Amino acid sequence: MKSRIHEYLLKLNNKVKTKTIKKQIILKMACTAFTLISAMAFAQYNSYAKNNFNRDGFMFEFGLGGGIISIEDSAGSQSFDDAQGGGTFPELKLGYMLNNRFAITVSAPGMIYTVNDNDRHFGGIIPSVQYWVKDRWWIHGGAGLAIDSPALYDIKDNVNDDWNTGIAVMVSTGYEVYRKNKFALNVQSKVLLGGVKLESNIDREAVQFSLGIGFSWF
Repeated sequence: MKSRIHEYLLKLNNKVKTKTIKKQIILKMACTAFTLISAMAFAQYNSYAKNNFNRDGFMFEFGLGGGIISIEDSAGSQSFDDAQGGGTFPELKLGYMLNNRFAITVSAPGMIYTVNDNDRHFGGIIPSVQYWVKDRWWIHGGAGLAIDSPALYDIKDNVNDDWNTGIAVMVSTGYEVYRKNKFALNVQSKVLLGGVKLESNIDREAVQFSLGIGFSWF
């Protein structure tokens, strides 16, 4: 009996360690991407004082990219131990410029993942703010509604048709590599953390990190 308890405790300890390592890897990747984009921003030749790109009124952006996502269910059907790649198309952002450097926005980030041979989408609707620290470099973040839903192309009646909601937090940063008139093309990285409540009082948590490009109009 004691040996079984000892084995169980060892397995539990190893699972906790693996989960912690997986989270650390995702966070390190996010920090690396943030650092690279920040370096690009500080290396720009034109200062904000010389900026002739005018942002005003409403802004709209859609993005596409890819990254990794880890899912953890309290019931054990999914684990952070099994990170998987996923696509982020489409990601949407709608906002209003209060001035040339500051905007209030609503974002719809998310990523496709697979569970029990079904494709699902973990994302959210996030009220957020965006600030251009430099002429081309911006930071963006907020908190709002997490949504776990079936992928639109893989909805199956009574199998993969459940929608679940909760809370999500998002931070991102980006750098505008091309601008013309009212259009800007940026490279960006994003981290989204969220949790939802499933049926039978099961909790599902997600951590996702992505890299992509965004197409913006002001």
